[in-house]
Amino acid sequence: MHADLESIRRHTGRTDIPLTARGEQQVLAKAHKIVGDGLIIDPKNLCTVFISPRQRAHRTFHLLFGHLPEEPHHILTEEVREWDYGDYEGLLSSEIQQKNPSWTIWADGCPGGESVAEMEARVDTVISKVREYHRQYKEEGLNTRDVMIVAHGHFSRVLISRWINFPLALG
Repeated sequence: MHADLESIRRHTGRTDIPLTARGEQQVLAKAHKIVGDGLIIDPKNLCTVFISPRQRAHRTFHLLFGHLPEEPHHILTEEVREWDYGDYEGLLSSEIQQKNPSWTIWADGCPGGESVAEMEARVDTVISKVREYHRQYKEEGLNTRDVMIVAHGHFSRVLISRWINFPLALG
């Protein structure tokens, strides 16, 4: 799910922009359909939720779970924040391409921000934590089985790539 943002096409990693009213409506419209007993996101199966501290992610979490009697255990952590775009913060992809026509985030990272290697390392740390929760559940009977991450577009794409051991350079 991707909620509507004020500056959706701009690279906003550090910029703490809110969800728009439309974005909030989108989340609320889906919350009752996907979050609840026996639904895709069943709170009784959630061990923990990692949430980016950016207000758009934090708000999404609260809107998703706001109709329940209590929220699941959750952790606000910079580990799941969006890519730090450095010198490209706030720019459109077309503006970045004007500055550097050969640039691709997957191979070049962001000058003044996070490199590809730094992003991979950060995401790999999150993956290790998720896998440890899973190991504890399966082998020791601790926790519950699911871990949820409320984060951002590039972070999520990197997470998927790293989870399946796919190099980011392949985009």
